[in-house]
Amino acid sequence: MARFDRYMLSQLLILFGFFSLILVLIYWINRAVRLFDQLIADGQSAWVFLELTSLSLPSIIRIVLPLSAFVAAVYVTNRMSQESELTVVQATGYSPARLARPVIYFGAIVALLLSALVHVLVPLSTTQLSERQEEISQNLTARLLTPGQFLTPSDGVTFYIRDISSNGEMLDIFISEATDPARRVTYTASRAYLIRTDNGPQLVMVDGLSQTYDVATNRLATTGFEDFAYDVSTLMSEDNARARSASGLWTWELLNPTPAILEETGAEADALRLRGHDRFAQTALGFVAGLVGFSALVAGGFSRFGLWRSIMFAVGLVVVLKILESTGASIARGNPQTLWPFVYLAGVGGIAISGLLLHIAARPYFFKRKPRGITP
Repeated sequence: MARFDRYMLSQLLILFGFFSLILVLIYWINRAVRLFDQLIADGQSAWVFLELTSLSLPSIIRIVLPLSAFVAAVYVTNRMSQESELTVVQATGYSPARLARPVIYFGAIVALLLSALVHVLVPLSTTQLSERQEEISQNLTARLLTPGQFLTPSDGVTFYIRDISSNGEMLDIFISEATDPARRVTYTASRAYLIRTDNGPQLVMVDGLSQTYDVATNRLATTGFEDFAYDVSTLMSEDNARARSASGLWTWELLNPTPAILEETGAEADALRLRGHDRFAQTALGFVAGLVGFSALVAGGFSRFGLWRSIMFAVGLVVVLKILESTGASIARGNPQTLWPFVYLAGVGGIAISGLLLHIAARPYFFKRKPRGITP
């Protein structure tokens, strides 16, 4: 690798790391705020919050990397142009295509990072996140044993305990059920114990009262009890055996779905194969993002007034790439069996646009009218 290539590549990688960190923090904070409200409302600890947000980071980084590559390429190209570094290098005989070599190296590095994310880290984190969320949904201590708070573990059910003694005894229990529109049931007890049975977890309430209100007759029936077993498994998610989602499958499993995978995910084979190809398309988009930004600025040429017009043009090209990405995905989803190559539309389009812009940059008078000869 030539000295200029190493210099420009180092600048690209430094700015790429900086912009990636900033954008990941923005995306992560936005997602973490919503998750924080949900977990705190369910009585979870700060450690659970950090664990779940950490598991969501690979998906966030996957979204951010192509954008960071584009911003880094535009920033470095603009700075080198303003400081006349590109002009000096071009004066030594470097063509625009030769100048793009470090950007191509840079795109290959971004593509490798995206490959590691979409093919390894994202499936692993998605699977682990799904398992942890299922464990949390089944965690009675987090969902029920939160003294001094009114909790709603499921629709129509309100649960409250005043305090928990040192030996695990719950004091002053209140349970309100409004799942049946025809009647409402309220349970109160002075104390209760949580036990596990073969039929699931049971809440044994002692010295309490059951009140049943019949909406049709407008009558209230009360029953006192010395002990009463309440099935708290109904307060938890009924979907105990959560199937893997397509996002948690390995790429090889997506491209070669077995009958067991089809049954587990509930998806069609062509749809899963399309998701597998989409992962490769995301990698290709990471490769062309920086190249498109560089080519747009180089094609604009040098200007003493700055490259703001070329920068706006580059941003417009990114919008075009996103339109191509969504359009190609929509076409492919219409008939995934035969139209799956359209998911690569954005990657192929980015390479074609970059090649065209570098071709134009090598011919400054490409769009200009050639000067007419002087006639005597």
